[in-house]
Amino acid sequence: MLLLTAGMPASAPPPPVDQAADAATMTIDELAAHTGVSTRTIRFYQARGALMRPEIRGRVAYYGDAHVERLRLIAQLQDRGLRIDAIRDVVAGIDRGELDLAEWLGLEREVQAPWADDQAKTVDELGLYALAGTRRPGLVADLTRAGLVERREGGVYLVPSPALLGISMKLAAGGVDLPTAVEAGEVLRKHLGRAVKDLVELFVKRIRHGDVVFDEPEGTFASLRPLGIEAVKVLFAREMERELRKLLESGGVKALRGRKKRR
Repeated sequence: MLLLTAGMPASAPPPPVDQAADAATMTIDELAAHTGVSTRTIRFYQARGALMRPEIRGRVAYYGDAHVERLRLIAQLQDRGLRIDAIRDVVAGIDRGELDLAEWLGLEREVQAPWADDQAKTVDELGLYALAGTRRPGLVADLTRAGLVERREGGVYLVPSPALLGISMKLAAGGVDLPTAVEAGEVLRKHLGRAVKDLVELFVKRIRHGDVVFDEPEGTFASLRPLGIEAVKVLFAREMERELRKLLESGGVKALRGRKKRR
């Protein structure tokens, strides 16, 4: 889009402009139509520092390809769950040359990679029985009350954690009722949640102090995943051995023998 100076013949060459200004040819309405992002949202991104300012020529603001690409990047980062302030920090690091986008996306992918092969699943009643491994009467009601299954419309059931459902059913087969199994899971979740939080804070602190090398973060996370799971299994097993040994030595196991389940 060429802006002609008043009184200048149409055949005269346009005044010189720099390359960035020349590339900015869209008004905010045209940018919104081109990208599908509303003008209100564009202004919001600018106000929060996630989108660079337009090129002002006269009284008109013009936008170019850089703004289009930035809006695409913002949408991509939003799809990954980032809030606008976090997006602002990411793009600021990119603009300063402190952050490589491809490297950051690779790191983000590793951070969000699941540690447990346990994804929520929707099943019908037959599929639920198959996951539970039994079709005993009252099973669906018991699983729903325990919070292991959520009943949805159309005869569909949501199983938030098929793995925990399987563990609970195995405990039930060994004499542990479902409410106790679920409560035991909450105890583990509570204490493991605190332990994981403390571990993350420890690693972040040591990385900042230079005690832990973090030059290849993707490789570090890929190594931590299986090792972390294995460490929890080993430490849990050792702690359980210690507590059961104490229970045995105190005579607690003998006192529990012969106890009948309350009806």
